[in-house]
Amino acid sequence: MNVTELKNKVTGGYQISKKDALLLAGAELEELCRAADKVRLHFCGNRFDMCSIINAKSGRCPEDCKYCAQSAHYETALETYPLLDEDTIVNTALANWKRGILRFSAVTSGDSLSESEVDLLCKMYAGIKSVCAIGLCSSNGLLSYDQFARLRQSGVERYHCNLETSRRYFPHVCSTHTYDDKLSTIRLAQRAGMEVCSGGIIGMGETMEDRIDMALELRGLGIKSVPLNILNPIPKTPFEKLNILHCEEVRRTVAVYRFILPDSAIRLAGGRNLMQDKGKSIFLSGANAAISGDLLTTEGVGTDEDTIMLKELGFEVKAL
Repeated sequence: MNVTELKNKVTGGYQISKKDALLLAGAELEELCRAADKVRLHFCGNRFDMCSIINAKSGRCPEDCKYCAQSAHYETALETYPLLDEDTIVNTALANWKRGILRFSAVTSGDSLSESEVDLLCKMYAGIKSVCAIGLCSSNGLLSYDQFARLRQSGVERYHCNLETSRRYFPHVCSTHTYDDKLSTIRLAQRAGMEVCSGGIIGMGETMEDRIDMALELRGLGIKSVPLNILNPIPKTPFEKLNILHCEEVRRTVAVYRFILPDSAIRLAGGRNLMQDKGKSIFLSGANAAISGDLLTTEGVGTDEDTIMLKELGFEVKAL
């Protein structure tokens, strides 16, 4: 089948196979991206989901993820600090809400949280709910079911836990926890009544087949918010010498993801500021969501700049 035939089949309800996805990955780029944008428009309209995050606890992470400046295994120049105070987190969420951001997440370094840290986060999230209607997400590592249930009770609707890459390639990225640990965490969060945001990083040396395998796994898990980060090689990490992906490669990957995950929010996350157009061409290739503002350890794209760009592209900032 060609690109147009697959586009017509997907908009008619067909789920593409791995074979189909590999075929799409080799298609002419502009034809592929135009078709992906039509799939996006068919399933999601012009809605664009915009969220923001805060680095709520930084550094000293015991995990050895090879891309990460926060790992205690690497001598990066990262600022480290414990969990931020309630006023800082609540006021940051409120400021984002006033700028039109739809969802806010407190992201903490480390493999998990202590019981006292979960208590503090729950109090902070309840505080956010008392001052504004911004949607709440949380990203805190490999938590227990009880911890997820407490976060859910405090108002958190969504939990973020990236698969990062395919099952095959995951051991090349991290050795201190497993791919199955990730899957278990996602299922526990879902069991606690949360939606899950899960995706990964492209440009870590994986193949297009690895990226497709991750997308198919996400589809099987029922994930509807899929962040895609573009590796920003951090000095003193094992991936520091990897080349930054070309925009064309990112567009191709996003377009294939749109075919596999036709009704999902495909969210540009870290590394978007590495693109000369700040992601504009990628938003015309099937992506329809983004993290706006600064990220964990790198600069992002400002919300005002995003708002202008999205208006030019005809998007409406509205939850998916």
